[in-house]
Amino acid sequence: MATAPARLELIALPDFPLVEQGDDLAGLVMDGLARASLGWRDGDVVVLAQKIVSKAEGRLVDLATVEPSPEAQALAAQVLKDPRLVELVLRESRRVVRARPHVLIVEHRLGLIMANAGIDQSNVEAGGRELALLLPQDPDASAEGLRARLQAVSGAAVGVVINDSFGRPWRRGTTGVAIGAAGLPALVDRRGEPDLFGRALQVTMIGFADEIAATASLLMGQADEGRPVVLIRGLRWSAPPNPAAELMRPESEDLFR
Repeated sequence: MATAPARLELIALPDFPLVEQGDDLAGLVMDGLARASLGWRDGDVVVLAQKIVSKAEGRLVDLATVEPSPEAQALAAQVLKDPRLVELVLRESRRVVRARPHVLIVEHRLGLIMANAGIDQSNVEAGGRELALLLPQDPDASAEGLRARLQAVSGAAVGVVINDSFGRPWRRGTTGVAIGAAGLPALVDRRGEPDLFGRALQVTMIGFADEIAATASLLMGQADEGRPVVLIRGLRWSAPPNPAAELMRPESEDLFR
C-alpha cells in the first residue's frame, strides 16, 4: 500500500502591520488569518518574530535615557560599542562570556547565551531617536498568553513559538531559535524509543521548538521582508507541552563553561 507523502504548509501572514506598544498581537494574528482567508485547525502553530512581541510589550529603550556605569564604559572601550548599549546589555545579563572588538557574548538573565543580550536596533522605527529593543521580560509567559487568547477565540488547540535570530559557536550565520513556546513540546525526549532497526535510542532529544523557529525563519527573513508571523500547518507531536526554557542546557551538563 502506498504511503501518503509527509508534508508541512508554511504561510506568512500577509500585510502584517507595524506593531507598537500596547497592540493586541493575538487580535492582529486573527486579522492576518482572515486576510489570508484561513481558518484555524487543531495543531496549527503560530511563529512570531521576537521583535513584534517586544514592541507590543513596550521593551523599547531610548538610549538618550541611559547613563552608562564605569563598568559599561570600560567594557565599551574594549568591544568598541556604544557605552549606553553596553550598559543595557549588562543590565539584561548574568555574566559576560566573551568580549573582544565588535563582539560581546553574554549569558542573558533568562539563561540564553547570546550576542548583546539579544538587544537589537534593526527594524526599529526610531523617529529621530536612538532606540534599542530588549527581549520580552518572560518569552514563555508571552507565548502562553498568546496561545490562551488564540485558542479561546478560535476554539482550536494551537501552539505558539517566539522566534529570535541567533549566531552559533563553531558555525557562521544566524538561524531561528525559539526563546518562547506554549502549547507544544519545546524539547522532545526520545531516549528509550526504538530506531528503525529496533535499537533503543540513547541520547536523542529533539529541539522541536528550535526546528519550528528555524523553519519559519525561511519565510520571515532577516532584513526588510516584513513577514513577522508565520503559520505552520501539518506538524504532529505526542509529547506533553513544555516551555522553551527546557531547551537550555543545565550548568551541570555544560562541558564548555
